[in-house]
Amino acid sequence: MPEFLYGHWAVMEAIRAGRRSIEQLLLTETVDDKGVVGEVTAAAQERGIKIQRVPRRIIDDLAGNANHQNMVLRVGPYPYVELEDTLQLASQRGEKPFLLLLDLLKDPQNVGVLLRVADAVGVHGVIVQERRSVSVTPSVVNASSGAVEHLHVVQVTNLVNAMKELKSQDVWLVGLDIGPDVPPIDKTDLNMSIGIVMGSEGEGMRRLVRDTCDLLLSLPMRGNVASLNVATAGSIALYSAWQARGWQGWEHA
Repeated sequence: MPEFLYGHWAVMEAIRAGRRSIEQLLLTETVDDKGVVGEVTAAAQERGIKIQRVPRRIIDDLAGNANHQNMVLRVGPYPYVELEDTLQLASQRGEKPFLLLLDLLKDPQNVGVLLRVADAVGVHGVIVQERRSVSVTPSVVNASSGAVEHLHVVQVTNLVNAMKELKSQDVWLVGLDIGPDVPPIDKTDLNMSIGIVMGSEGEGMRRLVRDTCDLLLSLPMRGNVASLNVATAGSIALYSAWQARGWQGWEHA
């Protein structure tokens, strides 16, 4: 079944990444072909993608009445990869594995934000469980500003089994948790082969997932609210791990 990506950056990055089959770019009849829209249409033309203008109500319907910014892109399924592909990517880059594992997150906005940050810090892969969690839907692509189109995302049948496989490959699994007995993140050197594990909204990590982690770390807080949104907490943890690697891969100005 085809999918319809919507929004300027989701559409642009899907075209730029070139990992999906792309059938058609649809624009509203009245949108001006300039600015970002002009950039998108130029990228589509360069790749030989058919462009068609249609009444706005059609795009409203295809985008599920989301904020589509006057365009949708008809594409094939998202190209998930295998677990070993993420480790192979790390090897190709000459880097220690840097992974993000999501334990049954359900909010597309949270997942999209984490995927955008994962791309920004250069993770080699994101692992999600196939059932009972959000997949890479058009809303997730939009929330990630299209960053997920460039990422290696793995869907696994059982997250704990995938964690055990990573442990056998000498990847340390670090779960982000809360509580007075959980050491703060700055007390551990994160410059290692690492998989950062984030629990679901409200419930956190499942018991078996938590028990399979090698380390549990927390984010220190001094305010009145005792926890952070999962996307915020995960973003901080990802940047902490990247900083521990000396901002590896970033070209300093």
